[in-house]
Amino acid sequence: MVYRRTHQVVKRLAARRSAILSAARDAAADGGMAAVQIAPVAVRANVAAGTVYRYFPSKAELISELIAEVSRDELTAIRRAADAAPGPSSALAAAVTTIAVHVLSQRKLAWGILAEPVDVDVTASRLASRRDISGEIAARIDNAVRAGHLPAQDTALAATALLGALHEALVGPLAPSNLDDPARLRDAVQTVTLLGLRAVGVMDARARGLVVQATTPAKALVGA
Repeated sequence: MVYRRTHQVVKRLAARRSAILSAARDAAADGGMAAVQIAPVAVRANVAAGTVYRYFPSKAELISELIAEVSRDELTAIRRAADAAPGPSSALAAAVTTIAVHVLSQRKLAWGILAEPVDVDVTASRLASRRDISGEIAARIDNAVRAGHLPAQDTALAATALLGALHEALVGPLAPSNLDDPARLRDAVQTVTLLGLRAVGVMDARARGLVVQATTPAKALVGA
């Protein structure tokens, strides 16, 4: 007789997998990707190390899935913010603001996702993450172009450049380190959003208005 997992068993397995990923995420947020090790993650998740290996056969698979999960959450937040905006230009401003807030609210995690050196190969997962988010920005730029709000341009290239500028400015080696104060963090979000809008062709006065209108989640404006 073929064994079939009951709904409760499937639910329990999914919950345990989620708990392991949540523990890995907390570890990365606290200490970067270097802190994502099987044994410490198991302790955080309150499971045995062998249980972690049952769900993720290697550290590379654990970190790759962590990157994918964080990126999915960020993409969902970007789309939610942009879809709630009243027009294509406002949607683009909302998307850029959301990316900036996500990066600054957990800078160690963001750097770990992007470029922190790790001793396993997670290149494919990192590229997929950037490709998905860049693609969403490109779609928002394209919407604004087709609505006549922006000049014609290579939207894919513009989106890649804009995303690169955000990451370099906010978590790269030259990123400011004095962003523990919520007011400074808010200023940084607005500054990079304004830069991004100007870069794709939004006129200055309009860009400033869009930045002011863009909602910055209050819960994210805390020391990262």
